[in-house]
Amino acid sequence: MKIRIEATKTPKALPAADNPLPFGTIFTDHMFIMNYEDGKGWFDPRIVPYAPIPMEPASMVFHYGQELFEGMKAYKAADGRILLFRPELNAKRSNDTCERICMPTIPSDDYVMAVKELVRIDAAWIPKRPGTSLYIRPFIIATEPALGVRPSSSYLFIIILSPVGAYYPEGLNPIKIWIEEEYVRAVRGGLGEAKAGANYVASLKAQIKAHEAGYSQVLWLDGVERKYVEEVGAMNIFFKIKGKVVTPVLNGSILPGITRKSCMELCELWGYEVNERQISAAELFEAAGNGDLEEVWGTGTAAVISPVGHLRKGDEVVKIADGGIGSLTQRLYDNLTGIQLGNITGPDGWVTCV
Repeated sequence: MKIRIEATKTPKALPAADNPLPFGTIFTDHMFIMNYEDGKGWFDPRIVPYAPIPMEPASMVFHYGQELFEGMKAYKAADGRILLFRPELNAKRSNDTCERICMPTIPSDDYVMAVKELVRIDAAWIPKRPGTSLYIRPFIIATEPALGVRPSSSYLFIIILSPVGAYYPEGLNPIKIWIEEEYVRAVRGGLGEAKAGANYVASLKAQIKAHEAGYSQVLWLDGVERKYVEEVGAMNIFFKIKGKVVTPVLNGSILPGITRKSCMELCELWGYEVNERQISAAELFEAAGNGDLEEVWGTGTAAVISPVGHLRKGDEVVKIADGGIGSLTQRLYDNLTGIQLGNITGPDGWVTCV
């Protein structure tokens, strides 16, 4: 793939060194765009100045929600290298979502090449303070101007970049999580395992309710029995119970997180027994009550690792251990961020140089 490059003539000022970089609010000078048309395939890959996108009001994305997005990060290593964390897995997950929602896939090599070239061009925007990174948002939208429930015949693949600080204002301090009993996010056979915006808009009502009660995130129950925990609004979830690591099994309604996969692989490498299985909220609260629930943490690209200090279900609230950061949670955070920053040598293929 040959990428055409149009450099901006009006570069923006880089954020000040003390800018807190609120997540997803500042954007770099350039973006990647590539078009798709039925019968022609993907064409005209280009990097152009960041700017509004002209769209037909009848574009199908506005009416039928045919779109997907991904999230990944670029890091500046101490030796000056620019590193990506397992970008080929983002390309694979993006293509899995494309298959599910009837959109054209993108060759993995082209996907990663587009990310790398855009990051290279806007490398000056990668922040260097601890806990910061350059967030990468690839997305695909349906652009055919037509009304009718069917797959679009044209699409745009776009990548934008945003220098970010911590996803949660709490940083690595333990967050409080609300177990949702009224609303559901997804059911098996639906879109739960796809990285589609529909999954996130479905979560907003409960998220607002949780925030108003002082909780950072919602932990969803399964949509059928309303019994088994699945994932948090922006993260997968892990529990350490009697020395064993437990996470909900991927069942079609849970996003297959890349940080989730990496945490499982590290825990197994360190000798922990890792179980993917159904786990009910009742089991968790019982384990918390008798002292068997030792640690809880969430995993995701945006936050990397988020320790959980409290769980609430209805009127019942439990504190996890002493409410602080567990030793395994801290070890995972230290190792994952160390690998991402190039300070620790991780498993082969986990970091890619731009």
